[in-house]
Amino acid sequence: MLPADLHTHTEFSWDTATGDMEGSCARAVELGLPAIAFTEHTDFVTWDVTPATLPDRLTRHITDDVHLTPPPLDVTGYLSAIDRCRTRFPSLRIITGVELGEPHWFPTQTASLLAAAPFERVIGSLHSLAVAGRHRLVEDEFALRGIPAVLRDYFAEAIRMIHTCSDFSTLTHLDYPIRYLPTGSTFAITDFEEEIRAVLRALAGTGRALEVNTRRGPEPEFVHWWREEGGRAICFGSDAHRPDLVAKGFTDAAAMVESAGFRPGRHPHDHWLI
Repeated sequence: MLPADLHTHTEFSWDTATGDMEGSCARAVELGLPAIAFTEHTDFVTWDVTPATLPDRLTRHITDDVHLTPPPLDVTGYLSAIDRCRTRFPSLRIITGVELGEPHWFPTQTASLLAAAPFERVIGSLHSLAVAGRHRLVEDEFALRGIPAVLRDYFAEAIRMIHTCSDFSTLTHLDYPIRYLPTGSTFAITDFEEEIRAVLRALAGTGRALEVNTRRGPEPEFVHWWREEGGRAICFGSDAHRPDLVAKGFTDAAAMVESAGFRPGRHPHDHWLI
């Protein structure tokens, strides 16, 4: 049995034009997944952006030509869709959730959202950096500064998020900036081992879980360093923004995590543990 996919997105995530909750449930059933979590994007930030570099699915949220402001999550519509899917797919455990972007910057808004609905799963992510009073997406920041500076700032900000925000139970896609490295750039993950280990050590100290994100392919080094730094819990997330990507790469990811000494939890939808 494949692990549960605990990080997916549907039409309720503002950044996707291909999300489909019912389609993702059907795909999960087809694959024999024990559970799926719909962790919809919730971002309270307004980013300074360069519109020409953005995909069309994001440009519709641009205001005054240079700012990208995500719309709020439709909590009522989302929960209604969850209820419909639970009725239609009774054999599948369907978990409610949100992906909080930079929640440590917006504690009031985060607290209000989490009080508004009984989300079963809350994951934390970092997509951007605060630079000279502006919020910039990591992929845009690469165009202005060198790779080492951006990556080191990113991992340092991740530590700040871990230390100052306790609202999320899992840190997702720590490899996020690696997805967006400039074309033709040379990169070795081991060049940033010290910075990455510092993030993992901080996370382990809080007792939270690390996500193995398969969107670009899991990083074996992250998993081994996680265990060495005291990490005890791992989960799996495809970060799928359309149904056909649900649980993509999970067979290889599960084998890699198992080789590092982690084993499935008591229930099929539980985190894997040492």
